[in-house]
Amino acid sequence: MLRASARGADERHDMKRKKVVVAYSGGLDTSYTVMYLTRELNYDVYAACADTGGFSAGQLRRNEESAYRLGAVKYVTLDVTREYYDKSLRYMVYGNVLRNNCYPVSVSSERIFQALAIARYAREIGADAIAHGSTGAGNDQVRFDMTFLVKAPGVEIITLTRDRNLSRREEADYLNAHGFNADFAKLKYSYNVGIWGTSICGGELLDSALGLPEAAYLKHVTRTEPCVLTLAFERGELCAVDGEAYSDPVKAIQKVEEIGSAYAVGRDCHVGDTIIGIKGRVGFEAAAPMLIIAAHRYLEKFVLSKWQQYWKDQVSNWYGMFLHESQYLEPVMPDIEAMLTSSQRNVTGSVTLELRPYSFRTVGVESPNDLVKNKLGEYGETAKAWTSDDAKGFIKVSSTPLRAYYLSHPEEER
Repeated sequence: MLRASARGADERHDMKRKKVVVAYSGGLDTSYTVMYLTRELNYDVYAACADTGGFSAGQLRRNEESAYRLGAVKYVTLDVTREYYDKSLRYMVYGNVLRNNCYPVSVSSERIFQALAIARYAREIGADAIAHGSTGAGNDQVRFDMTFLVKAPGVEIITLTRDRNLSRREEADYLNAHGFNADFAKLKYSYNVGIWGTSICGGELLDSALGLPEAAYLKHVTRTEPCVLTLAFERGELCAVDGEAYSDPVKAIQKVEEIGSAYAVGRDCHVGDTIIGIKGRVGFEAAAPMLIIAAHRYLEKFVLSKWQQYWKDQVSNWYGMFLHESQYLEPVMPDIEAMLTSSQRNVTGSVTLELRPYSFRTVGVESPNDLVKNKLGEYGETAKAWTSDDAKGFIKVSSTPLRAYYLSHPEEER
């Protein structure tokens, strides 16, 4: 969905001025980019904010006001939250995707859909160039550039922060010198907020021996009494929260975030390999992803076969890695998504969790497809489908390879 606003009197139609779409977040790098391209390079700047669920209505209004103050001829909000869910988040839930068993691949996946939206918009208006504010030391430059090269071929890519190796201080000084009061450089941390979590960079994270203090997080404990949270899934998709049904899964995710963030659950620091080859460290708070994935994984343990779980884990790991490394457009991704979708045909039921400040635990499951409940036997209790002699024979045959090996190699002891 696209929400646009324009100030007709400010729009310039000089055919000699080139059109550039700036992937605009309202932050320091993109604010500098809008002003510099307008003032110094004589571009008509179209500021496009691609929203994947991380902006409030107030923030979007401030983004619009700031874009025009910076010199943009037009500002648009590209709301791609539902597209992001339909084409990525649902599969990350199906796959219980956590990079390095830790990070819910939030910013990594959001950037792809922001870039896709920016590329579409650039094609729609016939832009000559696309600009973004990524530095040369991170992953986002790869995600934006690769998507633009594939989806907006022939359109120039401008990256002032990267190409000029600008510091935050230099960018803030330029904005201040031209009448745009910018206090961005004073911020100790940088944040990326989206529906699938908030990432935190900078500060203590630059020192491997330190962790983030409480003040670094945006959401803090407001509830101290334990509570029970029930999440219901239909064919792997979150459909109800505490008994309230949701036809829109985005709304369901937001509800889980509201409940979980009150306990400050879902905090952690992720250390991993970046696309450009160096190690990177990022803090995050992601109550909804961690609660939803934990509940979904727990339900799957009850309703999937051993080999369904095993092979799903293998392809899920690749799915998360491809998202992280800007390979969403790789043709194998729809094939993986088809397998993940098929694996969810029996993942229906509700999961109970208990939440406490900074932590949670899975409690129980109710599902019509519960394989723990069967007519063959109860683990550790009663065997109903085999006899004592059956069990002895099974164990003896199963031990044959080991008995054969150690009879041939009696000198090997363990």
